[in-house]
Amino acid sequence: MDRIKEIVENINQGTPKPVYFLMGDEPYYIDKISQYVADHVLAEEERGFNQMVLYGKDTSVDEVVSNAKRFPMMAEHQVVIVKEAQHLSRTIENLVPYVENPQPSTILVLCYKYKKLDKRKKLYKAIQKKGELFESKKLYENQVSEWIRRTLSGKKYKISPKASILLVEFLGTDLSKINNELDKLTLIIPEGTEITPELIEQHIGISKDFNNFELKKAIGEKNMQKVTRIIDYFAQNPKDNPFVVTISLLSTFFTQLLQYHGLKDHSPNNVSKVLGINPYFVNEFTTAAKNYPMKQVSGIVSGLRQLDLKSKGVNANGISQADLLKELLVQVD
Repeated sequence: MDRIKEIVENINQGTPKPVYFLMGDEPYYIDKISQYVADHVLAEEERGFNQMVLYGKDTSVDEVVSNAKRFPMMAEHQVVIVKEAQHLSRTIENLVPYVENPQPSTILVLCYKYKKLDKRKKLYKAIQKKGELFESKKLYENQVSEWIRRTLSGKKYKISPKASILLVEFLGTDLSKINNELDKLTLIIPEGTEITPELIEQHIGISKDFNNFELKKAIGEKNMQKVTRIIDYFAQNPKDNPFVVTISLLSTFFTQLLQYHGLKDHSPNNVSKVLGINPYFVNEFTTAAKNYPMKQVSGIVSGLRQLDLKSKGVNANGISQADLLKELLVQVD
């Protein structure tokens, strides 16, 4: 986040770098930075002649360089943004001569998603020296809830821990997708409101009672009546509750529970740190450990792996999601 603030400050102060190479597995920040450059380097009336967007699939490094070497028309700078620049990976090193001697009036932005430059290559070193090299790393699942909280805080909203986890469970770790849903919520809900599971259910469509978050909690508590109700709901609504998501979450949960059993220090801070979980969930592991001895957890982990293979068609062609869920119920009972 500090690097992003630094980039934004340089642009706002009128001292942008001649080359921005935005790379990495998390496209959200790459899109945000490139859009900020597009919106703030040039005045609106200057963009028609001095702002160009190229696409890696449809261009070449030579064409990028040719456009970057042009002079601006009636403006201090021109902006050249190359989206999907990862498609130029085979010839990207050909940018070295330009980066070593860039056109001072050009701001060249390369959006190199899902890939990274080799640190040993000349281009990496040249950009470090002359431009801005930014790596956008994917957040771990246990970091996304905090990202949601910070994002909403910046918009003057709050969110309960359970609501935040519901979003992560339903939307995964795709920050762009999560941000789109948050934008929808903040358009509807008054500023200053705390976002709750009820509001998420009402406006996004995630059930606050029948979801993987509640299933995991009910299993940990060995509340088999509730587990059965949730599994029945999943069987009746397979499209909204894909089995692959359920089995993945439970496999992770029981693997972490196995780790929990092996810990000597069960203090909340240590459990949160070692398991890589939100402190909000530590009590769930404390409860689950009492209900599931270590030997049983080991057996469940093995059984869930077999069930995962079945869901992918290994030795179980055509098995329905309802039947998979019934087997899941047997595994965790």
